[in-house]
Amino acid sequence: MAIERTLSIIKPDGLEKGIIGKIIARFEEKGLKPVAVRLQQLSQQEAEGFYAVHKERPFFKDLVSFMISGPVVLMALEGENAVAANREIMGATNPANAAPGTIRRDFATSIDKNTVHGSDSLENAAKEVAYFFRETEIHSYAWTEKK
Repeated sequence: MAIERTLSIIKPDGLEKGIIGKIIARFEEKGLKPVAVRLQQLSQQEAEGFYAVHKERPFFKDLVSFMISGPVVLMALEGENAVAANREIMGATNPANAAPGTIRRDFATSIDKNTVHGSDSLENAAKEVAYFFRETEIHSYAWTEKK
C-alpha cells in the first residue's frame, strides 16, 4: 500500500455545528493522520483560486460565497491510499446519496453545505496541499508496521 497525502477541508457549516473533533477523529480512526492543520478564514481571492476549476459552473459564485462565510479547517492528511480513503470517509458529494456512517451522511445538510472537501485524485491532492501549505508546515509521522 502506498502512503499518500491529501487535502481535507472542514467547511464553515462543520465549524458552525461544532464537530471539528468528531470529523478529525473519523479520519484518525481510519488511519489518516493530520500532518498539517490550520484554522483560517479564506479570502474571496483564495476561495476563487482554489475552486477555479469550477469557474464556469453555475454553482461557482455560491460555492465561493459559502466558503468565505466563516472560518474553515485546512488539513493535509497522510496515510495508506489517503485520497481514496478520505473520499470514502467523507461519502458522496450529495449527503442524500452518501453511505451510512460517512461524514456527509451524518453531518451535512445539503449538497451545497456538505461539511467537508477532499481531493479527488493524487495529482489534485498534491496541488491542493501545496495551495494551502508550505512543505515546511507539514510534519509527517514516522510510518511503521506497528498496530
